[in-house]
Amino acid sequence: MSRLLFALNCLFCLLFPTGASAWGYQGHEVVGSIADQLLNDNARQHVRDILNFTRPQLLTAGPWADCVKSVVRDVDGFEYVVDPTHLEYEVPCTPFKAPESRARMVDYVSRNYANCVQPPTGCHSNYHFDDVAIQRDGYDRKYFGTSDHDLVSAIGAAIAVLTDKPAPPPFSIRDKKEALLMLAHFVGDLHQPLHVGAIYLDAAGKLVDPDAGPEDPATETQGGNCIQDQNLNLHHEWDDIPTDIGEAYTKELKKAADQVAPSQGSNIEDWPAQWASDTILVAREVFAHLSFVPVKQAPPCNRNWAVVFENHDAFLRSMDAIKRQQLAKGGARLAELLNKIWPKN
Repeated sequence: MSRLLFALNCLFCLLFPTGASAWGYQGHEVVGSIADQLLNDNARQHVRDILNFTRPQLLTAGPWADCVKSVVRDVDGFEYVVDPTHLEYEVPCTPFKAPESRARMVDYVSRNYANCVQPPTGCHSNYHFDDVAIQRDGYDRKYFGTSDHDLVSAIGAAIAVLTDKPAPPPFSIRDKKEALLMLAHFVGDLHQPLHVGAIYLDAAGKLVDPDAGPEDPATETQGGNCIQDQNLNLHHEWDDIPTDIGEAYTKELKKAADQVAPSQGSNIEDWPAQWASDTILVAREVFAHLSFVPVKQAPPCNRNWAVVFENHDAFLRSMDAIKRQQLAKGGARLAELLNKIWPKN
């Protein structure tokens, strides 16, 4: 393996520890666990037949699309590499450690690495997010921060394969198992506010609109990764789930999920954009009482800002409530989608 390429990959992960892992693995497991409980019998059987895990199906599948981040490219191709200095990263990935599971991850990355304008860690890393400015009232492909390989598009591609249609380009999805592994993760990503709604700032920390004129790459906050809150970045704070959400509390979130309003319309291809539109409005709420000041630039950000809270305690209370709300929505909507694909007999 090329040691230089491996080192660069590890450096990127250290600098952006949560940028591609909305909720952390615990949050993705919570979303999957809620959905597992809400599936109808027919959908549950299809999910079990496709995934064939020994643990709850969607709970287990949830972290998969982050586990593939351990696949790195070198001069000889692609390889799954365990970081010996961070073995804790492998905790959610143990269900996928069998040789055939590792081979599937390597194959997925190799097919979805250079099929778009290539970011530092491959095209597939773009499937996890959108960066729609919070000034927008919803998701639309005409807006800055969207693309044909963004988060909404990735969910749409997975839906296509699960409904016996080909994946649209640039996606390469091998089979229904791969599509379901993607879907279980990306629906969770879609409900983490900073994975969909974005804030763009000028050098003084004032809000700018990337859709109003030529976009300056230096205004991009990279999903809040370039906004610092003391020793953390804002994105990292939003990836963490409330500490009391364990197996018992997930049952309480399931009750909240039961109250989530149904998606509008019978065309499930339209649902991901609906959900993204809802999340953009939530992201607007996240940033409503925050201000920003420039701080010392640190790579790989073009600029860095520090967050200033109007009322820090109120922000923390709001963040906790929003996280619980969004996790419940993610689980409810993942189940709603699968129940629509495989309705009751």
